[in-house]
This record gives sequence, C-alpha cells and structure tokens, in this order.
Amino acid sequence: MTLNKERALISFDYALKRLLRNKVNYDILEGFLSELLQTKISVKNIGESESNKEHKRDKFNKVDILVENSSGEILLIELQFTAEMDYLHRMLFGTSKTITNYMAQGDDYLNVKKVYSINIVHFDLGQGDDYVYHGITHFTGLHNQDELRLSPAQRKLFDKEFAGDIYPEYYILKVKNFNNNTKDRLDEWIYYLKNNEIKEEFKAQGLDKAREILKRNNLSPEEQKTYDYILSLRSEELSAIATSKFEGREEGREEREKLVQELEKERERREKLAQKLEKEREEREKLLAEIARLKQQSKQK
Repeated sequence: MTLNKERALISFDYALKRLLRNKVNYDILEGFLSELLQTKISVKNIGESESNKEHKRDKFNKVDILVENSSGEILLIELQFTAEMDYLHRMLFGTSKTITNYMAQGDDYLNVKKVYSINIVHFDLGQGDDYVYHGITHFTGLHNQDELRLSPAQRKLFDKEFAGDIYPEYYILKVKNFNNNTKDRLDEWIYYLKNNEIKEEFKAQGLDKAREILKRNNLSPEEQKTYDYILSLRSEELSAIATSKFEGREEGREEREKLVQELEKERERREKLAQKLEKEREEREKLLAEIARLKQQSKQK
C-alpha cells in the first residue's frame, strides 16, 4: 500500500519518544489506553521506565514509558521490534521492578500500585493466532471452582471485586498478526500501529487528534532527518539480524554487533548536533525577547 506523503504519519514509537510526552498531547495516549482497557483513562504523569536499559540498541529498537493515571495506577508501555526469546520474562521483571520502585522502605503493602503491562510487539511472540492477548491473575477454588473474591471491607478499601484484581495485568499486541480488517475501535488503533495510517472513517478515541498531530510533515526539517535516520537504523539492524540468523555463523553475530556499535556512534553524533541546534534556537529566542524588552523600555521613556 502506497501512502500519500502528505498524509503519511510517523510511527507510534517515535511519537511516544518525542510528541506524546507533551501534556497537550496526552489525549492521544489517553484515547489508545481507554480503547485497550475499555475504561476511561486520564493521564496524570508520563515518565521513562528504568526496567531495561543495558542494551545500547534499545535506544532505537524499543521504547518503554511509564504512565500514571488519575487513579494512581501505573501503565507500563513497551514497544519492541526485534524478537527476544525471554521477552515474557522481561514483562514479568518490568512489572515487578515497577512495583518495587514505587514502594518506599517501610511502606505498608496497601501502597502497592496496580500495574498494567502493555506490550506492542512487532515479532511473533509465543504461539498464538490472535493479535491481542490479555493476562490476569485468577484465584480459583480447586474443589468448588469458585473465584476468590475480596471481603466487603476489602472491596470498599481497594475499590476492587476479586483478589486477582490487585495483581498486574498484561496486554500483548502482536501487530504482525493483525489482518487489517477493523472490526472495532481498538482495531482502528492497531491498524495505525501496524501501518502508520489512520483512515478518515476511523472513530476511536484519540485518533482524530493523532491524525493531525502525527503527520510527518508537521516535523521540522531537522526532525524529519532524525526520524528518517531512526527508521534506517531499525531497518539496518533488522536486516543484520536476519542475515546473521540465515548464515548461522559466529562471524555474522560479530558483524552485527560491530554494525550496531557504528550505528550507535552515528546516532549519538546526530543527537549531539540536534541538542546543539536546540540550544542555539533557545538562545536566539532569549536574544529576541531581550531586544523586544529594550525596545519597549525605549518607547516608554
């Protein structure tokens, strides 16, 4: 499918990194989360996860952010492009570390945060044909097959119904499995996640604004270069990984690591340049503001 360049949208991972952290754009992310969780989500704060930063390639291969909603719950969003055999374990580690990070020493267990782990994966994770999976803890009686409910006092205190509602919940969006046939409003979001396109008839929460804000042409020329560079990094890494797997040789792995290191050095150079340009822009704005102030003072005299 060929997209009109005027209508092309930037990818969701780039939007998470650069645009959706801005408070004025929270409603885009709120729309996605509300459609996924099927409940109204209001974003209170957005931060960056500390769950897994030891791999340099993660800077362009994956994105993870922490969203705190108005109820004090934590939504950990991870977006991953390349396959990892132990990714399910990383999901578990991420939720566990998030919980402990939000607990101060000596805190009551009552302060344990409810965590939602939302994983958007662009590879075949596990074995399953669906494109959205939801995991939740259930305490089921071995004899009566009943589910363990909270007591009336607990329900009032925790505002939850079942014991399992206290525990983390997991969502896995296997984007590659989606066949582009949109049956509901969540599917409209997944269509965008897969194709970087939002059709005019889509009505899901957040997509109207996303259609305008996330246009590639809204980026400055320098930002467009950065965006295109990140896409090229990803393509080159995916290609390197595929080649390494095909050859099945240690040399392939070493070459891939070398390529990743070279790409990382180039990315760091470009980011430094972008920071320098941003600093120069801020200094120009300060200078213009000072000139305007002096002119105003001169008029008043």
